[in-house]
Amino acid sequence: MTKSQIKIAYFSAEIGISSSLPTYSGGLGVLAGDHIKAAADENLPFCAITLLYKEGYFKQRIDEDGNQSETYPKFDPEPLLKKLEFTFPLHLMGRDVQIEVFRLDYKGLNGHTVPIYFMDTDLECNSVEDRIISLRLYSGNKDHRIMQEAILGFGGIHLLKHLGIFDNIETFHMNEGHCSFLTLKLLEEFKDENNVRGKCHFTTHTPVPAGHDHFSVERVKNLLYDLIPENLNLPSLVQNSRLHMTELGLHFSRSANGVSQLHGKVAQDQFPQVQIGHITNGVYHPYWICPQLRELFDDHLPNWNKEGKKLLEIDTISDDTLLNAHAKRKRSLLGYANAQVQKALSRNTLTIGFARRAATYKRAHLLFSDMDRLVHLSQGQIQFVFAGKAHPKDDQGKEIIREIVRNANNLYGKVKVIFLENYNMWLGRLITSGVDVWLNTPLRPNEASGTSGMKAALNGVPNLSVLDGWWAEACEDGINGWAIGNPEEPNDEEDANQLYSILENKIIPLYYGDKSTWTQMMKSSIKTGVQFTAQRMIRDYQEKYY
Repeated sequence: MTKSQIKIAYFSAEIGISSSLPTYSGGLGVLAGDHIKAAADENLPFCAITLLYKEGYFKQRIDEDGNQSETYPKFDPEPLLKKLEFTFPLHLMGRDVQIEVFRLDYKGLNGHTVPIYFMDTDLECNSVEDRIISLRLYSGNKDHRIMQEAILGFGGIHLLKHLGIFDNIETFHMNEGHCSFLTLKLLEEFKDENNVRGKCHFTTHTPVPAGHDHFSVERVKNLLYDLIPENLNLPSLVQNSRLHMTELGLHFSRSANGVSQLHGKVAQDQFPQVQIGHITNGVYHPYWICPQLRELFDDHLPNWNKEGKKLLEIDTISDDTLLNAHAKRKRSLLGYANAQVQKALSRNTLTIGFARRAATYKRAHLLFSDMDRLVHLSQGQIQFVFAGKAHPKDDQGKEIIREIVRNANNLYGKVKVIFLENYNMWLGRLITSGVDVWLNTPLRPNEASGTSGMKAALNGVPNLSVLDGWWAEACEDGINGWAIGNPEEPNDEEDANQLYSILENKIIPLYYGDKSTWTQMMKSSIKTGVQFTAQRMIRDYQEKYY
């Protein structure tokens, strides 16, 4: 694909292409990577723009009391990425900051290539203060975040111009508000709001107000000077002199979407001044389906990786063959887990996974609400695998991890509960495909989508989840998984009671007593997962927004 053929520029503050490239922190970045991979498979005229974080997000260590500590090993982008032969300046804080660029060419299953561009300020010619701007993902204070977002937005457009791609772009796709400064650069280029609007699409992933960046306009102008126009007419600017980045992106977009049916409605209520639709997220099935099942599908369902709908033929595979493949994968997970924590998890025991960012609304505490009841229903028949990172400055998130580890220690000898440190793409794939049941307990409607549950489903792992995000669309209770709680009235105590009841009366008896029905549930999960692939998602974007 030549530069002149690229029509779509996809901007994201984080992109997770592989666990060996630490330019992502969690769901948003991994989703961006899946979006890019699916775009390559669909031969879309596509490029992606992000920042290069040479100290990535962070490596997590958990001590025996559950305290999280962070290390930032420096990552050498070469030879994974190719350094381009130029730098360009961006005027920030009253001086020119030089930006260098690395490229990764992602090749799809059909040979089509999508270039991903990573911008970096860690050059010797920059001051120490400027070199660290792009060093770490989601780090530093508000000034630091503004600098990073300015490089992503303003710098990203500069880069497209420098590469000779800019004039051909028909859609600038902003993956969250971190990218929204690009609209102001476009306004400078096109001089007219409607011209900008005709070129932009915006995706929001964040139903929680705290997840949307907003900055005092005075702070922004002190740092970015003349990059901010005087006559911006945004509600947040008029009402409280704050620049709300999601609002900025939405204001200058022709179209916008949330990332599930339910989240689309939540986002529309958050931002009533614009029209917001929805495209439910999907996951890149050729990557997230584990090697043991990939081998099985290669033998029985040829071309499943190029056409996800082939997985709907899962019934042609015998129950025993599917169970054996899953048992091998479970052995891989438990072998790794036992080497890490010395808790001797058993491959014959029903294993439940809960792995995601440590945030209060995800309610990891529900499982431990009534320890006596958990012990009573367990009786050696159930074990739990937890994982997840807390943002380095999120004290509440760190306390959640401490609480899980404390509860695991208190349950020692009664219920096996382990916490695996340093959750990343590699470990995420191992857990979502290696457990027997996937547990998710968010406070509805705070889970915009919940892609980890989709990964589990595609691996034949039934979901046990609150009807939030994607599961509100996907759940067929008792057929492909189970629903927790009353969706209209979320309540910690009642949701915990129902969680215990489902475990005790439905899941444990079924897992140990009726392998045939259990395997049908695994197959139903895989069929459900077909609706939630990145292939389906990218085709929806093509049809609706590109």
